Amino acid sequence: MDIKNILSKVDHTVLAQDATWADIKALCDDGIRYGTASVCIPASYVKEAKEYVGDALAICTVIGFPNGYSTTAVKCFEAEDAASNGADEIDMVINIGWLKDKKYELLLSEIKAVKEACRGKLLKVIIETCLLTDEEKIKMCEIVSKSGADFIKTSTGFSKGGATFDDVALFAANVEPHLKIKAAGGISSLEDAEKFMELGASRLGTSRIVKIVKSEKADGEY
Repeated sequence: MDIKNILSKVDHTVLAQDATWADIKALCDDGIRYGTASVCIPASYVKEAKEYVGDALAICTVIGFPNGYSTTAVKCFEAEDAASNGADEIDMVINIGWLKDKKYELLLSEIKAVKEACRGKLLKVIIETCLLTDEEKIKMCEIVSKSGADFIKTSTGFSKGGATFDDVALFAANVEPHLKIKAAGGISSLEDAEKFMELGASRLGTSRIVKIVKSEKADGEY
C-alpha cells in the first residue's frame, strides 16, 4: 500500500459546525505535512486559511451545503465569494428535490452557472447518493458529465450515509472519461481508501486518513 499516494488524493476535511480557527490551522498544518490534495473547510475560514498556507496547499470549500436547496443565485454568489477569497476548489450540493422531480435541465443549468461563478477553479458536484436510486445516480452521471464540472462526488457526510464501493463503481461505469470521481463520507481505513481508488476515485473526502497515518507514524509503523 502506497501511503503517500493515498494521502495525495485526500481532501483533508473539517466541516463541523463548531470548527474553530485553531481546528482549521491544525488541519492546514497536517495537510502540508502529509501532502494531501487539499483541505476542505467552511467558507468563512477560506480567506484566513489561504493567507496562512499561501501556495503550499490547495484550499477547498463547500457551497449550498449540506442540503442543496439554496437558489441558484445564492449558490453562484457563494461560489464567486469563495473564489475571490482564495478557494482553489469548490464542492457544491445539487438540488435533490429537482432530481426527484426530474427537472434535469434546471439541474444542468445550475451546475453550469456555478461552474462559471467559480472563475476557473475546480468544481466538484455532490449528489448525495444515499438519498438516490441507482437510476437517479446514473442520470446525475450524465448531467454532471455535460456540465463542465470537474468531479462528481458521492456525499456530504451529513446525511444518512456516505460513500460506498458500489456507488463509486457505478460512477466509473457511467461518467464520461473527462469527469473525475470523489468518494466522501465514512472513509475510515487505509484499506477502504485504497479500494475506492482502485474502483475509480481520484479524490477522497475524509477527516480520518491523516489521523490514522499520524497514529501509525507515532507507533513507528509509517
